[in-house]
Amino acid sequence: MSTTTTSIELAAVPAVSSRSKPVSQLQLTNDAILQESRVADSTVPDGGYGWVVVAAGAAMLWWSVGLTYSWGVFQATLVERGLSGPAVLSFVGSLYASLVSVFAVANTRLMRRMGARKTGVLGMALLGGSAILSSFAVESVGGLFVTVGVMMGFAASLCFVVVTTIPAQYFHHRRGIANGLIFAGSGFGAAAISFSLDALTQRLDPAWSYRVLGLATLVTGLPAAWLMKERTSLTQTTPGTVEWRLFKSLTFNLVFFAGVIGTFPLFVAPFFLPLYSKSLGLSSSTGAGLVAGFSLSSAAGRIVTGFASDRFGALNTLSMSCLLTALSMLALWPESTTLGPLTVFVVINGASNGGFFSTMPTVVSNVFGSARMAVTMSMVVTGWIGGYLMGSPIAGYLLEAYGGAGAGLQAYRPAMWYAGSLALASSAMVTAARVRATGKVFARL
Repeated sequence: MSTTTTSIELAAVPAVSSRSKPVSQLQLTNDAILQESRVADSTVPDGGYGWVVVAAGAAMLWWSVGLTYSWGVFQATLVERGLSGPAVLSFVGSLYASLVSVFAVANTRLMRRMGARKTGVLGMALLGGSAILSSFAVESVGGLFVTVGVMMGFAASLCFVVVTTIPAQYFHHRRGIANGLIFAGSGFGAAAISFSLDALTQRLDPAWSYRVLGLATLVTGLPAAWLMKERTSLTQTTPGTVEWRLFKSLTFNLVFFAGVIGTFPLFVAPFFLPLYSKSLGLSSSTGAGLVAGFSLSSAAGRIVTGFASDRFGALNTLSMSCLLTALSMLALWPESTTLGPLTVFVVINGASNGGFFSTMPTVVSNVFGSARMAVTMSMVVTGWIGGYLMGSPIAGYLLEAYGGAGAGLQAYRPAMWYAGSLALASSAMVTAARVRATGKVFARL
Protein backbone atom coordinates (compact mmCIF):
# COMPACT_ATOMS: atom_id res chain seq x y z
CA MET A 1 0.00 0.00 0.00
CA SER A 2 1.26 3.44 -0.81
CA THR A 3 2.81 5.71 1.82
CA THR A 4 0.83 8.71 3.04
CA THR A 5 2.80 11.92 3.43
CA THR A 6 2.60 13.43 6.90
CA SER A 7 2.89 17.05 5.90
CA ILE A 8 2.02 19.38 3.09
CA GLU A 9 2.17 23.12 3.49
CA LEU A 10 3.88 23.06 6.84
CA ALA A 11 6.72 20.73 5.79
CA ALA A 12 10.27 21.82 5.21
CA VAL A 13 11.02 22.29 1.52
CA PRO A 14 14.73 23.03 1.26
CA ALA A 15 14.80 23.40 -2.50
CA VAL A 16 12.40 26.34 -2.48
CA SER A 17 13.79 29.78 -1.84
CA SER A 18 12.25 32.19 0.64
CA ARG A 19 11.06 34.40 -2.19
CA SER A 20 8.68 31.77 -3.53
CA LYS A 21 6.52 31.46 -0.42
CA PRO A 22 4.66 33.98 1.76
CA VAL A 23 6.13 34.86 5.11
CA SER A 24 3.26 33.28 7.06
CA GLN A 25 3.98 29.94 5.41
CA LEU A 26 7.74 30.19 5.92
CA GLN A 27 7.22 30.72 9.65
CA LEU A 28 5.72 27.22 9.80
CA THR A 29 8.38 25.55 7.66
CA ASN A 30 10.71 24.38 10.43
CA ASP A 31 7.92 23.01 12.59
CA ALA A 32 9.19 21.04 15.60
CA ILE A 33 5.86 19.28 16.07
CA LEU A 34 5.74 18.30 12.42
CA GLN A 35 9.24 16.86 12.73
CA GLU A 36 8.10 14.99 15.82
CA SER A 37 5.15 13.66 13.81
CA ARG A 38 7.45 12.26 11.15
CA VAL A 39 9.53 10.47 13.77
CA ALA A 40 6.43 9.13 15.52
CA ASP A 41 4.89 7.96 12.25
CA SER A 42 8.05 6.07 11.32
CA THR A 43 7.77 3.92 14.46
CA VAL A 44 4.04 3.15 14.60
CA PRO A 45 3.16 -0.57 14.40
CA ASP A 46 0.46 -0.07 11.70
CA GLY A 47 -1.55 -2.74 13.48
CA GLY A 48 -1.05 -4.82 16.61
CA TYR A 49 -3.10 -3.46 19.52
CA GLY A 50 -4.20 -0.77 17.10
CA TRP A 51 -6.85 -3.15 15.74
CA VAL A 52 -8.26 -3.48 19.27
CA VAL A 53 -8.40 0.32 19.39
CA VAL A 54 -10.22 0.30 16.02
CA ALA A 55 -12.84 -2.17 17.29
CA ALA A 56 -13.28 -0.30 20.57
CA GLY A 57 -13.56 3.05 18.79
CA ALA A 58 -16.17 1.64 16.38
CA ALA A 59 -18.22 0.39 19.35
CA MET A 60 -18.05 3.79 21.05
CA LEU A 61 -19.17 5.62 17.90
CA TRP A 62 -21.91 3.00 17.40
CA TRP A 63 -23.71 4.68 20.30
CA SER A 64 -22.33 8.22 20.57
CA VAL A 65 -22.87 9.08 16.88
CA GLY A 66 -25.44 6.41 16.02
CA LEU A 67 -27.92 7.90 18.48
CA THR A 68 -27.57 11.25 16.71
CA TYR A 69 -28.33 9.87 13.27
CA SER A 70 -31.34 7.91 14.54
CA TRP A 71 -32.88 11.03 16.10
CA GLY A 72 -34.96 11.52 12.95
CA VAL A 73 -36.93 8.34 13.75
CA PHE A 74 -37.66 9.49 17.31
CA GLN A 75 -38.41 13.01 16.04
CA ALA A 76 -41.04 11.69 13.61
CA THR A 77 -42.71 9.78 16.46
CA LEU A 78 -42.82 12.88 18.68
CA VAL A 79 -44.18 15.04 15.83
CA GLU A 80 -46.91 12.46 15.25
CA ARG A 81 -47.76 12.49 18.98
CA GLY A 82 -48.11 16.28 18.81
CA LEU A 83 -45.27 17.21 21.17
CA SER A 84 -43.89 19.90 18.82
CA GLY A 85 -43.05 20.68 15.20
CA PRO A 86 -40.07 19.40 13.20
CA ALA A 87 -38.14 22.68 13.38
CA VAL A 88 -38.10 22.68 17.19
CA LEU A 89 -37.46 18.97 17.61
CA SER A 90 -34.72 18.91 14.98
CA PHE A 91 -33.05 21.57 17.13
CA VAL A 92 -32.78 18.98 19.94
CA GLY A 93 -30.85 16.61 17.69
CA SER A 94 -28.76 19.46 16.33
CA LEU A 95 -27.87 20.61 19.84
CA TYR A 96 -26.71 17.07 20.65
CA ALA A 97 -24.47 17.08 17.59
CA SER A 98 -23.23 20.64 18.07
CA LEU A 99 -22.02 20.07 21.62
CA VAL A 100 -19.51 17.57 20.24
CA SER A 101 -17.89 20.67 18.74
CA VAL A 102 -18.61 23.08 21.58
CA PHE A 103 -16.69 20.96 24.09
CA ALA A 104 -14.01 19.67 21.70
CA VAL A 105 -11.17 21.88 22.96
CA ALA A 106 -12.13 21.61 26.65
CA ASN A 107 -12.54 17.83 26.47
CA THR A 108 -9.23 17.47 24.65
CA ARG A 109 -7.58 19.23 27.56
CA LEU A 110 -9.46 16.95 29.96
CA MET A 111 -8.29 13.88 28.06
CA ARG A 112 -4.67 15.02 28.26
CA ARG A 113 -5.03 15.15 32.06
CA MET A 114 -7.17 12.04 32.64
CA GLY A 115 -5.92 9.81 29.83
CA ALA A 116 -7.87 8.27 26.97
CA ARG A 117 -9.28 5.32 28.92
CA LYS A 118 -10.80 7.30 31.80
CA THR A 119 -12.15 9.94 29.43
CA GLY A 120 -13.80 7.30 27.27
CA VAL A 121 -15.33 5.50 30.24
CA LEU A 122 -16.69 8.78 31.60
CA GLY A 123 -18.18 9.60 28.21
CA MET A 124 -19.92 6.24 27.78
CA ALA A 125 -21.23 6.28 31.37
CA LEU A 126 -22.73 9.75 30.88
CA LEU A 127 -24.14 8.81 27.47
CA GLY A 128 -26.00 5.75 28.74
CA GLY A 129 -27.13 7.49 31.91
CA SER A 130 -28.40 10.52 29.97
CA ALA A 131 -30.36 8.28 27.57
CA ILE A 132 -32.11 6.71 30.56
CA LEU A 133 -32.84 10.15 32.05
CA SER A 134 -34.26 11.33 28.72
CA SER A 135 -36.88 8.58 28.94
CA PHE A 136 -38.50 10.58 31.75
CA ALA A 137 -38.62 13.73 29.59
CA VAL A 138 -40.38 12.49 26.44
CA GLU A 139 -43.43 14.66 27.19
CA SER A 140 -41.34 17.81 27.66
CA VAL A 141 -39.50 19.69 24.93
CA GLY A 142 -37.42 21.48 27.55
CA GLY A 143 -36.55 18.20 29.21
CA LEU A 144 -35.40 16.73 25.90
CA PHE A 145 -33.21 19.78 25.29
CA VAL A 146 -31.47 19.16 28.62
CA THR A 147 -31.16 15.38 28.58
CA VAL A 148 -30.73 14.61 24.87
CA GLY A 149 -29.36 17.93 23.64
CA VAL A 150 -27.01 18.98 26.44
CA MET A 151 -26.17 15.90 28.50
CA MET A 152 -25.89 13.37 25.68
CA GLY A 153 -24.10 15.95 23.54
CA PHE A 154 -21.44 16.52 26.20
CA ALA A 155 -21.02 12.77 26.66
CA ALA A 156 -20.65 12.22 22.92
CA SER A 157 -17.97 14.91 22.80
CA LEU A 158 -15.91 13.04 25.40
CA CYS A 159 -16.13 9.88 23.30
CA PHE A 160 -15.37 11.72 20.07
CA VAL A 161 -12.09 13.31 21.21
CA VAL A 162 -10.80 9.91 22.31
CA VAL A 163 -11.79 8.09 19.14
CA THR A 164 -10.43 10.73 16.75
CA THR A 165 -7.08 11.10 18.54
CA ILE A 166 -5.79 7.67 19.61
CA PRO A 167 -5.79 5.72 16.29
CA ALA A 168 -3.16 8.04 14.78
CA GLN A 169 -0.71 6.68 17.39
CA TYR A 170 -1.07 3.14 16.01
CA PHE A 171 -1.37 3.67 12.23
CA HIS A 172 0.47 5.53 9.48
CA HIS A 173 0.24 3.80 6.09
CA ARG A 174 -3.13 2.30 7.09
CA ARG A 175 -4.42 5.39 8.84
CA GLY A 176 -7.19 5.98 6.32
CA ILE A 177 -8.70 2.52 6.53
CA ALA A 178 -8.33 2.50 10.33
CA ASN A 179 -10.36 5.71 10.58
CA GLY A 180 -12.80 4.38 7.99
CA LEU A 181 -13.49 1.22 10.01
CA ILE A 182 -13.85 3.18 13.24
CA PHE A 183 -16.30 5.66 11.78
CA ALA A 184 -18.20 2.86 10.03
CA GLY A 185 -19.25 1.85 13.53
CA SER A 186 -21.39 4.96 13.77
CA GLY A 187 -23.10 4.12 10.49
CA PHE A 188 -23.85 0.54 11.47
CA GLY A 189 -24.95 1.75 14.89
CA ALA A 190 -27.31 4.33 13.44
CA ALA A 191 -28.87 1.70 11.17
CA ALA A 192 -29.37 -0.79 14.01
CA ILE A 193 -30.66 1.89 16.39
CA SER A 194 -33.09 3.24 13.76
CA PHE A 195 -34.67 -0.16 13.21
CA SER A 196 -34.69 -0.90 16.94
CA LEU A 197 -36.12 2.48 17.86
CA ASP A 198 -38.97 2.17 15.36
CA ALA A 199 -39.82 -1.32 16.63
CA LEU A 200 -39.55 -0.29 20.28
CA THR A 201 -41.76 2.79 19.91
CA GLN A 202 -44.43 0.70 18.21
CA ARG A 203 -44.36 -2.14 20.76
CA LEU A 204 -43.64 -0.13 23.91
CA ASP A 205 -43.56 3.68 23.99
CA PRO A 206 -40.96 6.44 23.51
CA ALA A 207 -39.98 6.43 27.19
CA TRP A 208 -39.19 2.72 27.43
CA SER A 209 -37.48 2.86 24.05
CA TYR A 210 -34.84 5.21 25.38
CA ARG A 211 -34.48 3.26 28.62
CA VAL A 212 -33.64 0.14 26.63
CA LEU A 213 -31.15 2.06 24.48
CA GLY A 214 -29.54 3.61 27.55
CA LEU A 215 -29.02 0.25 29.22
CA ALA A 216 -27.61 -1.24 26.01
CA THR A 217 -25.20 1.70 25.75
CA LEU A 218 -23.86 1.07 29.24
CA VAL A 219 -23.55 -2.71 28.82
CA THR A 220 -21.61 -2.58 25.55
CA GLY A 221 -20.04 0.88 25.58
CA LEU A 222 -18.24 0.80 28.91
CA PRO A 223 -16.12 -2.30 28.10
CA ALA A 224 -15.21 -0.78 24.73
CA ALA A 225 -14.09 2.46 26.37
CA TRP A 226 -11.93 0.50 28.81
CA LEU A 227 -9.97 -0.95 25.88
CA MET A 228 -8.97 2.51 24.60
CA LYS A 229 -5.45 3.44 25.64
CA GLU A 230 -2.79 5.73 24.27
CA ARG A 231 0.41 4.21 22.90
CA THR A 232 2.44 7.32 23.74
CA SER A 233 1.84 10.23 26.09
CA LEU A 234 -0.87 12.66 25.03
CA THR A 235 1.19 15.61 26.30
CA GLN A 236 1.82 17.91 23.35
CA THR A 237 4.82 20.12 22.69
CA THR A 238 2.28 22.78 21.72
CA PRO A 239 1.45 25.23 24.52
CA GLY A 240 -2.19 25.35 25.60
CA THR A 241 -5.03 23.70 23.76
CA VAL A 242 -5.25 25.92 20.67
CA GLU A 243 -2.36 26.46 18.26
CA TRP A 244 -3.28 29.85 16.85
CA ARG A 245 -0.39 30.03 14.41
CA LEU A 246 -2.03 27.37 12.25
CA PHE A 247 -4.43 30.09 11.13
CA LYS A 248 -1.44 31.68 9.36
CA SER A 249 -1.55 28.74 6.96
CA LEU A 250 -3.92 29.20 4.02
CA THR A 251 -4.18 25.44 3.64
CA PHE A 252 -5.35 25.09 7.25
CA ASN A 253 -7.88 27.90 6.81
CA LEU A 254 -9.32 26.30 3.69
CA VAL A 255 -9.68 22.93 5.42
CA PHE A 256 -11.07 24.57 8.56
CA PHE A 257 -13.73 26.61 6.75
CA ALA A 258 -14.59 23.73 4.44
CA GLY A 259 -15.59 21.92 7.62
CA VAL A 260 -17.44 24.97 8.95
CA ILE A 261 -19.58 25.13 5.80
CA GLY A 262 -19.69 21.41 5.04
CA THR A 263 -21.34 20.39 8.32
CA PHE A 264 -24.52 22.40 7.66
CA PRO A 265 -25.98 19.88 5.17
CA LEU A 266 -24.84 16.65 6.84
CA PHE A 267 -27.79 16.00 9.17
CA VAL A 268 -30.52 17.38 6.91
CA ALA A 269 -31.23 14.10 5.12
CA PRO A 270 -31.25 11.71 8.10
CA PHE A 271 -33.31 14.12 10.23
CA PHE A 272 -35.95 14.73 7.54
CA LEU A 273 -36.16 11.44 5.65
CA PRO A 274 -38.92 10.04 7.93
CA LEU A 275 -41.05 13.16 7.43
CA TYR A 276 -40.32 13.27 3.69
CA SER A 277 -41.26 9.61 3.27
CA LYS A 278 -44.58 10.28 5.02
CA SER A 279 -45.22 13.09 2.54
CA LEU A 280 -44.82 10.45 -0.17
CA GLY A 281 -47.48 8.36 1.53
CA LEU A 282 -45.03 5.77 2.88
CA SER A 283 -45.31 4.13 6.29
CA SER A 284 -43.30 5.04 9.37
CA SER A 285 -41.51 1.69 9.08
CA THR A 286 -40.42 2.62 5.57
CA GLY A 287 -39.14 5.96 6.88
CA ALA A 288 -37.15 4.20 9.58
CA GLY A 289 -35.87 1.79 6.95
CA LEU A 290 -34.67 4.68 4.81
CA VAL A 291 -32.79 6.17 7.78
CA ALA A 292 -31.29 2.76 8.45
CA GLY A 293 -30.36 2.44 4.78
CA PHE A 294 -28.78 5.89 4.92
CA SER A 295 -26.75 4.80 7.94
CA LEU A 296 -25.65 1.52 6.32
CA SER A 297 -24.58 3.41 3.21
CA SER A 298 -22.78 5.86 5.46
CA ALA A 299 -20.93 2.97 7.10
CA ALA A 300 -19.96 1.51 3.73
CA GLY A 301 -18.90 4.94 2.52
CA ARG A 302 -16.63 5.40 5.53
CA ILE A 303 -14.83 2.15 4.79
CA VAL A 304 -14.50 2.85 1.06
CA THR A 305 -13.24 6.40 1.65
CA GLY A 306 -10.79 5.01 4.19
CA PHE A 307 -9.22 2.85 1.48
CA ALA A 308 -9.45 5.74 -0.98
CA SER A 309 -7.64 8.09 1.43
CA ASP A 310 -4.68 5.69 1.63
CA ARG A 311 -4.69 5.10 -2.14
CA PHE A 312 -5.59 8.46 -3.70
CA GLY A 313 -5.00 10.94 -0.87
CA ALA A 314 -7.22 12.16 1.95
CA LEU A 315 -7.85 15.67 0.57
CA ASN A 316 -8.90 14.27 -2.81
CA THR A 317 -11.25 11.84 -1.12
CA LEU A 318 -12.75 14.54 1.12
CA SER A 319 -13.36 16.80 -1.88
CA MET A 320 -15.13 14.03 -3.79
CA SER A 321 -17.29 13.17 -0.76
CA CYS A 322 -18.50 16.77 -0.45
CA LEU A 323 -19.13 16.95 -4.19
CA LEU A 324 -21.27 13.79 -4.16
CA THR A 325 -23.24 15.16 -1.21
CA ALA A 326 -23.92 18.34 -3.18
CA LEU A 327 -24.92 16.63 -6.43
CA SER A 328 -27.23 14.16 -4.69
CA MET A 329 -29.05 16.96 -2.86
CA LEU A 330 -29.26 19.34 -5.81
CA ALA A 331 -30.05 16.90 -8.61
CA LEU A 332 -31.37 13.64 -7.15
CA TRP A 333 -33.36 14.37 -4.00
CA PRO A 334 -35.68 16.99 -5.60
CA GLU A 335 -36.65 14.38 -8.23
CA SER A 336 -37.16 11.56 -5.72
CA THR A 337 -40.95 11.46 -5.77
CA THR A 338 -41.23 7.68 -5.46
CA LEU A 339 -39.51 5.08 -3.30
CA GLY A 340 -37.10 3.92 -6.02
CA PRO A 341 -35.30 7.22 -6.72
CA LEU A 342 -35.44 8.08 -3.02
CA THR A 343 -33.61 4.85 -2.22
CA VAL A 344 -30.90 5.72 -4.74
CA PHE A 345 -30.55 9.14 -3.14
CA VAL A 346 -30.28 7.56 0.31
CA VAL A 347 -27.47 5.26 -0.83
CA ILE A 348 -25.41 7.98 -2.55
CA ASN A 349 -25.95 10.71 0.02
CA GLY A 350 -25.36 8.34 2.90
CA ALA A 351 -22.07 7.10 1.47
CA SER A 352 -20.76 10.61 0.75
CA ASN A 353 -21.94 11.85 4.14
CA GLY A 354 -19.97 9.11 5.87
CA GLY A 355 -16.92 9.94 3.80
CA PHE A 356 -16.75 13.43 5.28
CA PHE A 357 -16.49 12.17 8.85
CA SER A 358 -14.07 9.30 8.25
CA THR A 359 -11.75 11.30 5.99
CA MET A 360 -11.40 14.50 8.03
CA PRO A 361 -9.28 12.95 10.84
CA THR A 362 -6.95 11.47 8.21
CA VAL A 363 -6.64 14.86 6.50
CA VAL A 364 -5.82 16.57 9.79
CA SER A 365 -3.21 14.04 10.93
CA ASN A 366 -1.56 13.64 7.50
CA VAL A 367 -1.44 17.32 6.55
CA PHE A 368 -0.76 18.99 9.89
CA GLY A 369 1.05 16.26 11.85
CA SER A 370 -0.03 13.32 13.98
CA ALA A 371 1.84 14.65 17.05
CA ARG A 372 -0.53 17.62 17.25
CA MET A 373 -3.57 15.54 16.27
CA ALA A 374 -5.53 16.11 19.50
CA VAL A 375 -5.11 19.88 19.39
CA THR A 376 -5.62 20.35 15.65
CA MET A 377 -8.63 18.04 15.41
CA SER A 378 -10.30 19.77 18.36
CA MET A 379 -9.77 23.11 16.61
CA VAL A 380 -11.28 21.80 13.37
CA VAL A 381 -14.22 20.16 15.14
CA THR A 382 -14.92 23.36 17.10
CA GLY A 383 -15.56 25.02 13.76
CA TRP A 384 -18.43 22.61 13.17
CA ILE A 385 -20.58 24.18 15.92
CA GLY A 386 -22.66 26.33 13.58
CA GLY A 387 -23.39 23.55 11.11
CA TYR A 388 -24.21 21.02 13.80
CA LEU A 389 -26.44 23.43 15.70
CA MET A 390 -28.22 25.27 12.88
CA GLY A 391 -27.87 23.05 9.80
CA SER A 392 -31.01 20.97 10.31
CA PRO A 393 -33.10 23.68 12.06
CA ILE A 394 -32.53 26.00 9.10
CA ALA A 395 -33.87 23.24 6.85
CA GLY A 396 -36.82 22.85 9.25
CA TYR A 397 -37.57 26.57 9.19
CA LEU A 398 -37.42 26.57 5.37
CA LEU A 399 -39.81 23.63 5.32
CA GLU A 400 -42.29 25.43 7.58
CA ALA A 401 -41.88 28.71 5.68
CA TYR A 402 -42.97 26.99 2.46
CA GLY A 403 -46.01 25.28 3.95
CA GLY A 404 -44.76 22.63 6.35
CA ALA A 405 -44.59 18.85 6.19
CA GLY A 406 -48.23 18.61 5.07
CA ALA A 407 -47.82 20.98 2.11
CA GLY A 408 -46.46 18.39 -0.31
CA LEU A 409 -43.07 17.70 -1.81
CA GLN A 410 -42.51 21.21 -3.13
CA ALA A 411 -42.20 22.51 0.43
CA TYR A 412 -39.03 20.44 0.94
CA ARG A 413 -37.13 21.71 -2.10
CA PRO A 414 -35.78 25.01 -0.69
CA ALA A 415 -34.21 23.00 2.15
CA MET A 416 -32.66 20.62 -0.39
CA TRP A 417 -31.18 23.47 -2.43
CA TYR A 418 -29.84 25.20 0.68
CA ALA A 419 -28.07 22.03 1.86
CA GLY A 420 -26.73 21.08 -1.56
CA SER A 421 -25.33 24.54 -2.26
CA LEU A 422 -23.31 24.57 0.96
CA ALA A 423 -21.94 21.08 0.27
CA LEU A 424 -20.82 22.32 -3.16
CA ALA A 425 -19.04 25.29 -1.59
CA SER A 426 -17.29 22.97 0.87
CA SER A 427 -16.05 20.75 -1.96
CA ALA A 428 -14.64 23.78 -3.75
CA MET A 429 -12.72 24.87 -0.64
CA VAL A 430 -11.19 21.42 -0.14
CA THR A 431 -10.11 21.39 -3.78
CA ALA A 432 -8.56 24.83 -3.30
CA ALA A 433 -6.66 23.51 -0.26
CA ARG A 434 -5.21 20.71 -2.34
CA VAL A 435 -4.18 23.08 -5.13
CA ARG A 436 -2.66 25.48 -2.58
CA ALA A 437 -0.66 22.71 -0.95
CA THR A 438 0.66 21.11 -4.15
CA GLY A 439 0.49 23.87 -6.75
CA LYS A 440 -1.26 21.42 -9.07
CA VAL A 441 -4.88 21.00 -10.15
CA PHE A 442 -4.50 17.22 -10.24
CA ALA A 443 -2.34 15.73 -7.52
CA ARG A 444 -2.45 12.83 -5.08
CA LEU A 445 -2.91 14.38 -1.67
